[in-house]
Amino acid sequence: MARAAVRHLGFAHGPVVMRRLMKQNLMAALLLCGGLALLPACKRDAPTETPKVTNAVAPATAAANRPSPDSKLEMVQIPGGRFMMGDKDEVDATPHEVVVSSFSMDKHLVTQEQYQKLMNANPSRWKGDRNPVEQVRWSDAVKFCNQRSQSEGLRPCYDLKTWACNFDADGYRLPTEAEWEYACRAGTTTAYFFGDTASKLGDYAWFDRNSGGHPRAVGQKQPNPWGLYDICGNVWEWCNDFYKVDYYAEAPRQDPRGPEKGETKVVRGGAWRFKAENCRSGYRYNENPGYADVCFGYDIYGFRCVRKAAATSAQ
Repeated sequence: MARAAVRHLGFAHGPVVMRRLMKQNLMAALLLCGGLALLPACKRDAPTETPKVTNAVAPATAAANRPSPDSKLEMVQIPGGRFMMGDKDEVDATPHEVVVSSFSMDKHLVTQEQYQKLMNANPSRWKGDRNPVEQVRWSDAVKFCNQRSQSEGLRPCYDLKTWACNFDADGYRLPTEAEWEYACRAGTTTAYFFGDTASKLGDYAWFDRNSGGHPRAVGQKQPNPWGLYDICGNVWEWCNDFYKVDYYAEAPRQDPRGPEKGETKVVRGGAWRFKAENCRSGYRYNENPGYADVCFGYDIYGFRCVRKAAATSAQ
């Protein structure tokens, strides 16, 4: 197995030892929820049972007449600053102060239309131009970032032979875990960017209680205070960082970029088939990056891109 322990996914908090054992295994949690077993996306055999719905078309939402993103990828300028990163209720997310430099982030999740236009492919299970692209591995997201950079005459950030990221390049990349949480919180200090309870989550996110059993078109819910849509819920978002349970204890204060090596990559934000508590700003999860072509993705993983600011930032 790619994970060293089991990941907590929406169950009551128990003793610290039990929670540590529950931190990293998505499969067990989803089996208990009666869902599809989701093993790590590589180093295993393909499922022997074909999903009941493939290349499905997600039904239109009631808010489909709202303004929606077109094929152009809009970005939001995120000002540099400091914040308290982490979640006091999670064993792998000890709160600590982090300073983040300015950067730009996609206003929306990358859609299937946008992905198809650049990559000439659409791996998604739930088809729809405005739906977030899903069933993408970390490696697929990185290739998209490079292709997007090249299409705009920018220097790609990723070496596709080593998968290393050049943070000095002016092209697109995946957000670091710190950048993602900083942008998600948008200056707030509560468990969610709208408060400490999930009572208003349905106004901002698609999760297990309102999604209808599939991802939804992007931009249909309210954005966070910095204008980012679907920053929680809909699909988990790939981050650039390797995952490590105790990384926060060793992370630098300024612009942390994750461990130098690891077996899995960080994903953030929760998804359409997950519980409200998985959508908390400081909640961490991780998945196999799927470097090899024989690996495959799942319909709960998507991404958005970031790009460094022209002038870096905040002390």
